[in-house]
Amino acid sequence: MAGHGADEHPHGADRLCEAGDRVYSRAVRRGRVPRRDAEPVPCLLELALLHPDPDDMDWLVPTSPQEVMTRLLRGMYDEVSASQRRVGSAVEAVERYAGLGRQVRPAASAAEGPAIRVLDGLARIQAAMDEATQACTTEVLTVQPGGIRREAELSEGLHRALALRGRGVRMRDLYTHVARHGQGLLTYLELMGDAVEARTLDEVIDRLILFDRTVAFIPANSDRTMALELRHPALVAYLVTVFDRLWRLAIPLTAPLPDTGIEGISHREQSIAALLAEGHQDAVIAERLGISVRTCRAHIARLSETLGAASRTQLGVRIAQAGLDGPQHSTTPLTLPGQESPSVR
Repeated sequence: MAGHGADEHPHGADRLCEAGDRVYSRAVRRGRVPRRDAEPVPCLLELALLHPDPDDMDWLVPTSPQEVMTRLLRGMYDEVSASQRRVGSAVEAVERYAGLGRQVRPAASAAEGPAIRVLDGLARIQAAMDEATQACTTEVLTVQPGGIRREAELSEGLHRALALRGRGVRMRDLYTHVARHGQGLLTYLELMGDAVEARTLDEVIDRLILFDRTVAFIPANSDRTMALELRHPALVAYLVTVFDRLWRLAIPLTAPLPDTGIEGISHREQSIAALLAEGHQDAVIAERLGISVRTCRAHIARLSETLGAASRTQLGVRIAQAGLDGPQHSTTPLTLPGQESPSVR
């Protein structure tokens, strides 16, 4: 083992070294590998991708790829949940300090204006957005919650997007998975061409627009008739970090959503099951996923039917049995009512 310490393998299970990938793949194909084959790649043992065969300690058996995938997805889920909690706390703090700031007579501001400015009314918000658009030269990052985007919303910002594209500004947009079903968004992206790249997540944070990583706009009330214009470098840098982490976890709009692996359960229903397991009410789940409460309840009804649950309590048990109470379900096949388990005789 000398000369093959962990320092030579600074990676996780999501990006195996070439030698580690070869040994692990061989172990999966054959069911096990001799312990000596893994000596050059201690990372496989350190990452729990290989472990000793209890019947013969000279051999190593692999952790199933399905279990590795579950572990990786759970880690990503935890990371994005933590990011969402932190940005929520930051927005609350911004609103609190903005309220205090209105009570204090501001000192003479620098040429770039105040670090936090409250924009009251849609006309003022749009004027500030137009001003930021005209000054933008490099990049725009946006988070767009709320599910399917209405064509009126897309049309309202189209003139700004076209102006940015004309100057060679690159745009990256984050949406919920539900937005994939909106024809207006697909038409907008086709019109913008390669100037815009879009990705989706089960859930995103509240609306966020960042210009050139120097100015950000976020809602300041629930009906979005007020907004905060943020120019404080530390706060803007924090929001950029949140966006970048969400972007890394998101799925490109051109790529299909991952299959749940359980017949009759869609990716959206898997997300609903995970939120039900956390104890959320239907209205909260609908808001977080960008769908209507009626649609949410229709999915819950299909979940109950597929899993053979006669009540919400039983549905919670079935969700846990199926492994749907997390970001990725268990790969053990679920035996539904009326079906005999293949292991039972």
